[in-house]
Amino acid sequence: QVQLVESGGGLVQPGGSLRLSCAASGSIFSIRTMGWYRQAPGKQRELVATITRGGITNYADSVKGRFTISRDNAKNTVYVQMNSLKLEDTAVYYCKAATWGRDDYWGQGTQVTVSS
Repeated sequence: QVQLVESGGGLVQPGGSLRLSCAASGSIFSIRTMGWYRQAPGKQRELVATITRGGITNYADSVKGRFTISRDNAKNTVYVQMNSLKLEDTAVYYCKAATWGRDDYWGQGTQVTVSS
C-alpha cells in the first residue's frame, strides 16, 4: 500500500505561480512512476506530468514550458512547479503513484483556482 498526501493548492491570479507537493509513504520501494493529474468541473481527469524513479519526465502539451515536475527520492516527495498559470489550469490536482506491480494509488486532491 502507498499513501499520498498533496499540499500547495490555492487561489492565484492569471500569470502567477504555485508549487504542489505530494508526499508518499508506505511501500515506497514499489513506486515506479509518480505523476500529477487534474480534473476540471465537467471534464475527465487528465494527465499533467509524470516522472519516473530515474527522473524521466513527460508532460501534457498544454503545460509544456510552464510546469516542471521533479522528485526528491530521499524525501519520497514529488513536486510540480506551475508558472504562468492560466484560467484553464483551474482544477483539482491529484497525485498518482504507479507501482512495479501495476497498482495505482491516488491522493485526495488539492484545489487550484486561477482567477482574477
